[in-house]
Amino acid sequence: MLAEFSVVPIGAGESVSGYVAECMRIVQASGIKHQLTPMATVLEGDLEEVMEVIMKCHRRILEMSNRVITSIKIDDRKGRKDAMMEKIKSVQAKL
Repeated sequence: MLAEFSVVPIGAGESVSGYVAECMRIVQASGIKHQLTPMATVLEGDLEEVMEVIMKCHRRILEMSNRVITSIKIDDRKGRKDAMMEKIKSVQAKL
């Protein structure tokens, strides 16, 4: 499954790159397949593994600020492996 998520600290000011970097440390330490994008992070793995990483990020940012909004978008397709790269390859092939 793929999950795109973003964790937004409320009241943190305009720049949130320090918070993003903190989440990326968690994601990288997890060993889960991931891709950082300008607006969110995409994870690929099983549901429990993916949600555990997202919740670790959410809790860590909540430790650093008083309020956090976490958004999650899930794409779950049976029998699909390496979905992150296959989706990109599919679009590139059509270009």
